[in-house]
Amino acid sequence: MRHSQSRRLKALAAAGVATALLLSACGGGGGAEEQGQGTEAGETEFNAALTKPVNPSEAKGGTLRFANSGDWDTLDPGETYYGYSWNFARLYGRSLLMFKVAPGAASNELTPDLAEGLGEASSDGKTWTYKLKKGVKYEDGTEVTSADVKYAVLRSTDKATFPNGPAYFEAILNLPEGYKGPYKSKGVNTDSAIETPDKYTIVFHTKQPFASFDYLAQLTQTMPVPEAKDKGAKYRNSVVSSGPYKFEGLQPGKKFNLVRNDQWDPATDPNRKALPDSYEVTVNVNADDIDNRVISGDLDVDIAGTGAQPASLSRVLQDPNLKAGADNPIIPRLWYTSINPTVAPFDNAECRKAVMFAMDQTSYQAAYGGQFAGGELATTILPPQIPGYTKFDLYPNGEDNKGDVEAAKKSLQSCGQPDGFATNIAYRAERPKEKAAAEAFQQALSRVGIKLTLKPFPQGDYFSAYAGNPPYVKKNNLGLVINGWGADWNDGFGFLSQIVDSRVIRETGGSSNTSVRIPEVDKMLDAALLELDTDKRNQMWGAIDKRVMEEAVIYPGLYAKSLLLRPKKATNVFVSDAFGMYDYLAMGAQK
Repeated sequence: MRHSQSRRLKALAAAGVATALLLSACGGGGGAEEQGQGTEAGETEFNAALTKPVNPSEAKGGTLRFANSGDWDTLDPGETYYGYSWNFARLYGRSLLMFKVAPGAASNELTPDLAEGLGEASSDGKTWTYKLKKGVKYEDGTEVTSADVKYAVLRSTDKATFPNGPAYFEAILNLPEGYKGPYKSKGVNTDSAIETPDKYTIVFHTKQPFASFDYLAQLTQTMPVPEAKDKGAKYRNSVVSSGPYKFEGLQPGKKFNLVRNDQWDPATDPNRKALPDSYEVTVNVNADDIDNRVISGDLDVDIAGTGAQPASLSRVLQDPNLKAGADNPIIPRLWYTSINPTVAPFDNAECRKAVMFAMDQTSYQAAYGGQFAGGELATTILPPQIPGYTKFDLYPNGEDNKGDVEAAKKSLQSCGQPDGFATNIAYRAERPKEKAAAEAFQQALSRVGIKLTLKPFPQGDYFSAYAGNPPYVKKNNLGLVINGWGADWNDGFGFLSQIVDSRVIRETGGSSNTSVRIPEVDKMLDAALLELDTDKRNQMWGAIDKRVMEEAVIYPGLYAKSLLLRPKKATNVFVSDAFGMYDYLAMGAQK
């Protein structure tokens, strides 16, 4: 464990606050160059990129080609909330801290980025101070200051303007009552939440002790935004780079390029090697076409990072040569379906339980590619990799896991719908696996008279405008919503808070929580954050999981795995455990 982390732990112990779950962050190991020599391109084998870089190289130049089956939620670092986007954003933005650029478990370690070191906690654990590196510049040559980081965080709290982003800062910082962000609360003194005593110091003040604050400091929301260049919601189309690359040729909904930022100084940035000269990114490309092009070498990366589509799986797994160019990581992610209690008759718990019993779980697994590429059958919200996981099953699915039809019919009888009912199921139109999962629900639930109509929506604003927008959900009878979640960081709070806390639900849309509205759970989350004993705190995460499952508002489909198609023409390819996909910052372009 590095010295700065030891100092941090001592500060937390002295503060008497809930210590962060840093075991994963202490995984040891250095960057890719410290993980051995790597695997040469001609020596690759299945799962080669899980622990070492494939095709290691320090060569600069060339272009990497990425494609997205849908549109970006947004390129604005203050709002984006897809894992692939956080992975990619490090190319054009620098947050206070970041996860280490390294294969496997070492990637869970936090390391300084804009900041000189990890956060220094006050004795009461409610104040966190970061010192910024000097000489970090934007693409226009102006220096990044602490005021820019403060402004970036404050603007991200305006969820009317930026509905997609995480809600941690507005919930945790000691903001003035009624504060609505720098646009609507212009001129309001926010020093109670964030102070900038000088150009290179930023101090955060929380309402209560929050020992995991360093994890917030790595969020893209701390990537600096110069106030003079901010365009509100339109900033997504004119992001000012603080990283090694800047935008060129941005055509929203179609494509964009990243090219070198000549104001980036590698002396201030030991984390980024910046090997390619450029990146070409195309959006709204058919998912199956992306797989075929990656396999042929015509494209480098399916940026979504969720794995090969069903149409490609058998082809890859049955061909030894193709399989040797793939990786099958286990991911701390849950593929699940929300059951919305705001949509009748799901306002009755017994109707929700009918879904839990009636669903054929094996068909859910098949929709995502089977056990090998889709994942393991889930009965809880917490995946086994997350501290606090407890094995239990409140809704036995039959010996063959194809559903308990009789139990489902009894639940329907209890909720006054003995003949079933009709409702809608939402999924992301660009994701064939989600469509297949929706069809699996449609077929399984029809056995007990529940009639589902499939409702596809665009990925880019799936949560902000449709499936995560409470008025739209209720008005359009979106009783079921296909969903998926990976931890913002790998502990109980990082996994649960944004999907089971009712306080993150926003009437303007954008929340990843579409169905969990349990005041008792909110209180349980608060209590867990204040628990000093790690073992007890982990037990509390497990208790929260079980309490949510008792309400049958989440159908847990799969503990995720994915079959990633390794790029043929890229260097330094390895899986980052922190992101659950290839590390886009490490890759080079093979000429």
